[in-house]
Amino acid sequence: MDKLINGRRYTETEQGPRFAPCAPHSVLARLGDKWTILVMSHLAVAPGHQLRFSTLKSGIEGITQRMLTLTLRNLERDGLLIRHYFPEVPPRVEYELTEMGAGMLPALEGFTSWIRDNWPRIEDCRRAYDEARR
Repeated sequence: MDKLINGRRYTETEQGPRFAPCAPHSVLARLGDKWTILVMSHLAVAPGHQLRFSTLKSGIEGITQRMLTLTLRNLERDGLLIRHYFPEVPPRVEYELTEMGAGMLPALEGFTSWIRDNWPRIEDCRRAYDEARR
């Protein structure tokens, strides 16, 4: 019999609950990568949720051109942002959050707030765990 926890279906078996991988797993993996939240946050504070590639790159410390390109491509593929190409000289490219991308911002705020509130405790737990294993 299927049940739900945190909006996720699972089946109770004699061996305990069984969870199957599903499509949302790839979305969670995307949100958990190193750069996605930073790109989404940068676009969130931009006027009209729109920025040029070069502005995004200069505003995210440590991101390479390749990683920014890959992150933007994946976010575009998922429908969270749209790429605008302007055939000028030199060409100009801007990225804009879609309605769905902007709709994800409150969820990101909750997630990042939880991390910020719990980060000192997480670090303490990691230290205690590491020390216990030495």
